[in-house]
Order: sequence, then structure tokens, then C-alpha cells
Amino acid sequence: MASSTNNYFTKSVLFSYLFILKPSSSFGNHSSTDGLLPFAPKHVVIINKLTTNATLVAHCTNKEKDLGVKEIAPGASFDFKFHVNLRKTTTYTCSFEWPGNKVTFDIFRECIWYIYEPAPCRAKRDGGASICFDWNS
Repeated sequence: MASSTNNYFTKSVLFSYLFILKPSSSFGNHSSTDGLLPFAPKHVVIINKLTTNATLVAHCTNKEKDLGVKEIAPGASFDFKFHVNLRKTTTYTCSFEWPGNKVTFDIFRECIWYIYEPAPCRAKRDGGASICFDWNS
């Protein structure tokens, strides 16, 4: 009897995933796991949009991982992928440098980021106007 109950439970969980959570990935560019599940995959893209056409130097880290120093040419990009931890508190902090400037910003979601001198701006998935934020420092 216990074996039958466990088998039913396993099938129910599998059904829920396949028919409820998985189809939601077809809605636009939105990831079905974006924020819904622990260990959800994330993809961050950082694009150098400095109006001075300077090379952007980026250094991104979190508590467990250092992505190293990356030089990003004008108009070029750097990207990385990671998985959100069980408590969904994974955060990457990036420092950005260009001649005469050094700033930091917490990049924590699946996003495309345009780095301008006055602010980092997150691209909207629907193609609308980007959302800009203040630098941390």
C-alpha cells in the first residue's frame, strides 16, 4: 500500500511540473523558473554603452564565486549564468571602471544591463524604455 501511495505522489509531482510550470516558458521571453523555484537559472548580460567610447572594466563577484576582471570594448558585452540558491538570496556585485570613474552595482536578476556613465539601466523585455538605477557607490 505504501508503495502505491508513493508512486501516486511521484506521478502527481511530475504531472504538476510538466503541465503547470513547464508550459509557462512559452509566454514571451519570460523564463518559467524566473523567481519561482529555488536553483532557478539566471543569465546576465552587461553591455558597454559608455558615451565616451571608453573600455569598461567589470569585476563581478558573489560570496562563493569571483568571475574575474573583464575588459569590455565599446558596444561589446560580457555575460554570465548562475543558479539562484535555495533561499533565493544569490546576488552578484559588480564594480565598473572607466577613465576617472569607479562605481559598484548589485546585479541580481536575469537581465540585460546597459552601462552608461550616469547609471546602469536594465532593458525591458517588451522593448520599452530601459529602467535606470542609481550606482551603489
